[in-house]
Amino acid sequence: MTIPQQKNQPSPAQTGLAHSIPNQSSSSQGEAPQSATRGIIAATIGNALEWFDIAIYALLAIYIGRNFFPSDDPGVELIQAFAVFGVSYLIRPLGGLVLGSFADRHGLKKGLSVTIRLMVLGTALLAFMPNYGTIGILAPIGIVLARLIQGFSAGGEFGAATAYLIAQNSKRKGFLGSFQFASQGLGGLIAAIFVAVLTTVLTDAQMTEWGWRIPFLFGLLVGPAGFLIRKEMREVPAPTDAGGKKHSPIKEVFATQKTGMLIAGGALAVSTALNFILQYMPTFAIKQLGLEPGISFTSLIITGVILTFGTPLVGHLSDKFGRLAIMVPTVIVLLLAVVPLFMWVISARSFLVLALVMTVLGLLKAAYFGALPSVMSDSFDTRARATGLSFSYNTAVVAFGGFTPMIATYLVQQTGQAVAPGYYLAVIALISLAALAAGVKLRGIR
Repeated sequence: MTIPQQKNQPSPAQTGLAHSIPNQSSSSQGEAPQSATRGIIAATIGNALEWFDIAIYALLAIYIGRNFFPSDDPGVELIQAFAVFGVSYLIRPLGGLVLGSFADRHGLKKGLSVTIRLMVLGTALLAFMPNYGTIGILAPIGIVLARLIQGFSAGGEFGAATAYLIAQNSKRKGFLGSFQFASQGLGGLIAAIFVAVLTTVLTDAQMTEWGWRIPFLFGLLVGPAGFLIRKEMREVPAPTDAGGKKHSPIKEVFATQKTGMLIAGGALAVSTALNFILQYMPTFAIKQLGLEPGISFTSLIITGVILTFGTPLVGHLSDKFGRLAIMVPTVIVLLLAVVPLFMWVISARSFLVLALVMTVLGLLKAAYFGALPSVMSDSFDTRARATGLSFSYNTAVVAFGGFTPMIATYLVQQTGQAVAPGYYLAVIALISLAALAAGVKLRGIR
């Protein structure tokens, strides 16, 4: 894979640093340089697995609720299942600090090898955990433990993988960084296909009894392959202070890069909220619109395709025309359009309209977050980039992402207004718009 050069210069956040990360044309410690394709695959396979597991849990929350949080009220089962989905995000900032700091101090390759091992462990627990009827209260406790392990692992995945992607070629930051989120689209796409097929082929009783476990078993096959790929990837050396001493990324992030964390986390807010709204939409269609599970989950395949293939295209365009020139108009359109889109799908109550709304939201999502990883990366200097990215990313995901399906379900139930998730997303869009403005003024990000 050949990466064409372009004329943009590095942002101010990357100049005057004590060290630089090797680019695609260099090697480290005598190793042969790797192709951009190999670097992209190595960096993103773990992220794809992570988001496959995230999407599967969200899409199968109805069946997980029945197995591990049984109640006379199906709505309560669903809220409890989504609550566990959200609780696992509380540990992600801690995982971001611990694993991000580990990657900054010992090398990105070592950090990414640790995260994928932990992902596989959490997935195995989910796949084989007996249900509430078999082991009682230990079942939901086991699910919480599995999600906490996954959350801790995912906490370090984003920062290390994004820093590794950007290190391949600093002149194509938008394009290379976009694969971080394209891999999220790929994970979501595979998950949507799995669930659409399973809910079409299997009966509701079969899905509840054993069908929901099949995608998690598939995840166990992907994990070891990802570990072997990462084992062969080229290392990016950890930075050192004067005299060769290892530095403290956590101390540096909180001492000198607090503004960067606010900019990066704020910019991510609308992206992560929209991502989880998209994951929630099939459940919304089943519960609020009365659509069949099979066709409801099929609608998510549309957004998965858009995010997987559209995101790198946007990343490439952002290198040519400027990242914020694409992102700012996109978030403004989302702010103005999201409530009318929800009103449309509620009034129509048809698969066609649901598919069209998901297409529009998917296109807006791809247009916004194609360049987002590189914008977040430029909020930090390279000495603590993996730590800063991991902590800001995961803090924002906790605040605006992980609990979004539960908040959306709760808002609909409490207000009686099915359009409530649209208003929630519009408010978060304002937060991201303010963060992008701060990035321009304080970091010179364009």
